[in-house]
Amino acid sequence: MPEDFGTDIGAAERMVREWQERAAEKAEKFGRMQQRIEQISVTESSRDGAIQVTVGSNGILRNLQLSEKAGNRPMAKLSAEIMRLVQAAQAKLPDLMEQAVADTVGLDDPAAQHVVGRAREQFPDPPEDEDEPRRPGSGVQEMRFGIDDDEEPQQRPRPTAPQQRKQPPAPPRRRGPDDFDDEDFSSGSFLR
Repeated sequence: MPEDFGTDIGAAERMVREWQERAAEKAEKFGRMQQRIEQISVTESSRDGAIQVTVGSNGILRNLQLSEKAGNRPMAKLSAEIMRLVQAAQAKLPDLMEQAVADTVGLDDPAAQHVVGRAREQFPDPPEDEDEPRRPGSGVQEMRFGIDDDEEPQQRPRPTAPQQRKQPPAPPRRRGPDDFDDEDFSSGSFLR
């Protein structure tokens, strides 16, 4: 029995040593993955080069450059173009992260899959191209007042059941002059 005990301890020691080596190797791979991901940045420019944005691997804007040409645009259009470029840059991050993960850790690891999955959830799809016509219901909502001569007025659907109004809460009751009893002007001490 003592001989079996010695071989079992030797096997257990080998198993622990192999586990430690695998853990150290995995930690080293994840450290390289983290370094690669932290180095990722994406730069996008407007077609005319007037606007350039750079986002880091966390999706936060690192740099914004505006040329003199950008100053000629209306502020609403300028801000919309900046946001479109930031979103376009952010949309490229998940693929770059996936490549960094595949090169270092591999995509089979559940933790690596989680990193890539979170990046895909966090960063938006690329925005529509600015030259494409807007579809109704997307982007900026228009407010229109009155009725155009070309259009028929829209009928509101009538409710099938009468709607009940909620009663507003009653206003707080004002206290009368005799309701205040918090002042005691007796001659006794309050430290009784």
